[in-house]
Amino acid sequence: MTHCYHCGDSCERQELHYDDKSFCCQGCITVYDILDKNNLNYYYELEKNPGISPVEIAGKYDFLDNNSIIGKLLEFDDGRTQIISFLIPSIHCSSCIWVLENLQKLNKGIRTSQVDFPKKTVRITFVSGEITLKDLVILLAKLGYEPYISMENMDKKKPRINRTLIYQLGIAGFAFGNVMFLSFPEYFQVQEFWLDRFSPLFRWLMFAFSVPVVFYSAKDYFISAFKGLRSHILNIDVPIALGISVLFVRSTLDIIMNWGTGFFDSLTGLVFFLLVGKYFQQKTYAYLSFERDYKSYFPIAITRISKDQKEEQVPVYEIEQGDRLIIRNKELLPVDAILLKGNALIDYSFVTGEAVPVYKFSGDKLFAGGRQTGGIIEVEVIKKVEQSYLTQLWSNEVFSTNKQHLFQSLTNKISKYFTVTILSIALLSGLFWMIFDLSKVFQVLTAVLIVACPCAIALAAPFTLGNLLRSFGKHKFYLKESYIIEQMAQIDIVVFDKTGTLTTHENTSISYEGIPLSQEELILLTSSLRASNHPLSRALYDILDKNNIATLDSFEELAGEGIVARHKAQSIKIGSSAFVSPPLSAKESNRTSVYVSSNDGYRGRFVFQNKYRDGIVDVFQQLGKDKELIILSGDNDSEREKLELVLPKDSQLLFNQKPNDKLEFIKQLQSGGKKVMMIGDGLNDAGALAQSDMGVSISENVNVFSPACDGILDASRFYQLADFFKLSKQGTKIIKWSFILSFFYNVIGLGFAVSGYLSPVVAAILMPLSSISVVLFTTITTRYYENRILEK
Repeated sequence: MTHCYHCGDSCERQELHYDDKSFCCQGCITVYDILDKNNLNYYYELEKNPGISPVEIAGKYDFLDNNSIIGKLLEFDDGRTQIISFLIPSIHCSSCIWVLENLQKLNKGIRTSQVDFPKKTVRITFVSGEITLKDLVILLAKLGYEPYISMENMDKKKPRINRTLIYQLGIAGFAFGNVMFLSFPEYFQVQEFWLDRFSPLFRWLMFAFSVPVVFYSAKDYFISAFKGLRSHILNIDVPIALGISVLFVRSTLDIIMNWGTGFFDSLTGLVFFLLVGKYFQQKTYAYLSFERDYKSYFPIAITRISKDQKEEQVPVYEIEQGDRLIIRNKELLPVDAILLKGNALIDYSFVTGEAVPVYKFSGDKLFAGGRQTGGIIEVEVIKKVEQSYLTQLWSNEVFSTNKQHLFQSLTNKISKYFTVTILSIALLSGLFWMIFDLSKVFQVLTAVLIVACPCAIALAAPFTLGNLLRSFGKHKFYLKESYIIEQMAQIDIVVFDKTGTLTTHENTSISYEGIPLSQEELILLTSSLRASNHPLSRALYDILDKNNIATLDSFEELAGEGIVARHKAQSIKIGSSAFVSPPLSAKESNRTSVYVSSNDGYRGRFVFQNKYRDGIVDVFQQLGKDKELIILSGDNDSEREKLELVLPKDSQLLFNQKPNDKLEFIKQLQSGGKKVMMIGDGLNDAGALAQSDMGVSISENVNVFSPACDGILDASRFYQLADFFKLSKQGTKIIKWSFILSFFYNVIGLGFAVSGYLSPVVAAILMPLSSISVVLFTTITTRYYENRILEK
């Protein structure tokens, strides 16, 4: 089979030849010709078939003639030079980067272009007098790199970069290094004249280095501890803040009273290691958006018919009730409206989950979020964008709830017992020495609080979860926060959407039921389907033999019904059961079918079935061992029997569920004390994803649209879903093992502290050693389980 020289797609439908090369369409030839004429053929040497076949763009970007829209999209504009950033979902290889960073060779008006590959964005500087923004976008689209411009771009805000943690870590690290350096003579009790003479100066320098560490680098621990105590919660930051305070006060008294050098080295080291753990845990996938709503999906502008009957491009926000809009093929309807002219074939799959487009006629109500898949239609707005059916979903309080505040981590569960235990040991030790040696009471009390500071315990979770977060991301499962891994390990019920989640958008299984069609009937069927734009017609046409195409004598497509065609003495009807009138035994309302009759005699039907994702049976079997599985779909129940065969027994299957129905169902499960994960892919799942304990969005392209969620799973890794659950459970076990290791060090340290023999040298050895060993242990074990579970 011949493949296109530019994009690599099959040339099965048509094979075009240009410059002794084969292409699948005229668009690919155009792109090749542009690159060839501008001496950019190196594009094809970097990768084999690197290109993307360009799409039809006529009239699509007319809204970029509107200055108010342009102003909101630009990052910089001085009247001549303009800068803009585009999301280009089709960036996928080194050839893409190379051609996008050489745009100035295609148009002199472009000055520079820089690609950010992980974010799949390109930042372009251009001169507006030489190339307009519209022409720039069209150039990119012609090359096959069409920008993704949505309503979200209109009100984007410059992200605030919080560098506080980096500054805190830098100060703590600087202080730790210098204090350790100044402490060396004290460690080894070096007797030397100059060292003895300057010893007080060294000690006060250590104090000076420690002050910003305590009052700036460690301030968040004090704030968190205060908030916890105010809420009557003993979180992990309470013993940490207590330990830091005691270290600082005891060390300051030591140098004031000339009792010794203090524990400034242990203090600065403690804060430094804690901040390293916090920094390590803050691994995020900044190029992904986990908080998207309808704005990411809606168009930035729409065609409105003005009062003088002229078409004008206006921002979506300016649409008012009563406005008349033009919606073209593949365009999305951003408002609730009444259909005035034309026959609408609306695809609501991303809003309701219904897989099959529905016909609408003049006078019918259309809802926001539907995509027109037929010809041009004219509608009248009945509700503005912010009042539409779809956007009302985002007024639910569930979208403003912070899940992390509702979740108690394993570390915080243990910390309250740890704090009470340490305070009890300190009190009992103090009472003991109050009886036997009053001079040691203060020393022992402070020593217990110093050595038992839960540094290693506090590091166990950040390093374990931080490592797992990277492991998950490496295998294309991107989580918003590391605490979600702990949450995942507690899940009891997994709820799946069906359309687009369990099924793939890429392929559909089609089977024929009925009397075998003759060669003449197949030729007529194929020729008739070729002339239709209905999605089912296109899908069916793609699987048929196209070698023998006949010129039809007559062809008529009736909206919402089907096709009537004739060639010579042969006639054919293709369409719904009501249109073709099959016998009662052949009718079935639950499965999507296209019926065929020839010369007014019923022949059979083509049944469309969704193609399920690879590995779905194994995923269900593995998850079903310890979790309840539920199907919650907005689609009809045509595939109930098929799903029941692969799901564990007693699994619930609910169909025809509206977005709010899904949200309320998740609430009902949670009210019974269950921990629920929701896995979906569309706007209709957004409420359920937000309400669930863990919401996961399945995405064919993680850089384009996915509804608000806690994690984004690349669709190609769906088969590993059960493995991710296994690794999350191993992660909680690793944290528990780390606690045991930390407890071992605390027992040793407490032995020195309670007996009154804790010296600065012992503290300086034990505290960093416990932290480093926990970090090494968590790193090695998480890497081991990643290789064992995800890379088996």
